[in-house]
Amino acid sequence: MDSDRGFPRRTVVAGLGAGLAALLPAGARAQTAAAAQTVPAADIAKSEYSAKKGDVSLYLLRKRLAAPTQSNAPRPVVFLAHGSSNSAGASYDLSVPGKGEYSLMNVLAGYGFDVWTMDHDGYGRSGSSGNNSDIASSVLDLKAAIPVVERETGQRKFHFYGTSSGGIRAAAYAQAEPERVDRLILVAFTYKGTGSPEIARRNAVAERYRNNNRRKRDAAMIRSIFTRDGLAASYDPAVAEALADAELKFGDQVPTGTYLDMTANLPLVDPKKVTCPVMLVRGEHDGIATVADLIDFYQQLPNGDRQFVILPNVAHSAGFSNNRHLLWHVVRQFLTMPTAAAT
Repeated sequence: MDSDRGFPRRTVVAGLGAGLAALLPAGARAQTAAAAQTVPAADIAKSEYSAKKGDVSLYLLRKRLAAPTQSNAPRPVVFLAHGSSNSAGASYDLSVPGKGEYSLMNVLAGYGFDVWTMDHDGYGRSGSSGNNSDIASSVLDLKAAIPVVERETGQRKFHFYGTSSGGIRAAAYAQAEPERVDRLILVAFTYKGTGSPEIARRNAVAERYRNNNRRKRDAAMIRSIFTRDGLAASYDPAVAEALADAELKFGDQVPTGTYLDMTANLPLVDPKKVTCPVMLVRGEHDGIATVADLIDFYQQLPNGDRQFVILPNVAHSAGFSNNRHLLWHVVRQFLTMPTAAAT
């Protein structure tokens, strides 16, 4: 699209018409799945850490290739922020036996990144302050975690990735501590909620979230994540069952804060204050993140290094979809974007 319509010429906005696949040559499309193959699990090192936010212990998980780089240079760091209903490990390191790779951490580690994630306050293996783990609390979680990442990696600036309300978490952190953020990827992100049918449904019960710091999250609710956008065929049913098994060992409740924020408190991020390079990624059939909402956010971003990608035949949970290799592809290319020449 032309710059006089609000989009810089050097930016690729994929999928507004025929989708990402239509932008790739036929040979490249045929090679996409092969290019997304991951390294053997034995080649990936896994480490666990903790950070303290006041009296709350926050669980951090790290994955990277076990072998050092040839130059012994540090690997670029990617920090993954999880969403409203599932903890970090289930969101980004899920195992679905016999169904292929579903761990984004393994994929990014195989690409050569040092990959970190964290259970936010009240989720998974982290402790709970008793609050509702809203976006403001999540930014404090990230502020507590990042010094641990700095200590272990020797780096001060990192890539960030968030999906759904995890995207709001990551973007709010980028707004709060811009000096820490290199490149930012927001998947299934919500700005104002414009035209979102799912947010409209949640608005009807907003008082329930306002009056309770935790909400019920059972197997049926987890399965509904894969059906609510009307594109259940875009997921393998085994993924929903694996996700439910991974999550319900932590109990049948999760904090309400991000649900309340997304129904009653949007917008939570000012795009003009997100100064780093940004890529927005939306599934074509996402029932929460709408095109109008994301274009509004995109057009206000101050950095010319920005992209808006729509993935075909994908709904809200892109990382769990049959077409997750498309997500891996665009994430990799954005995080390895060459530096632009000065003009």
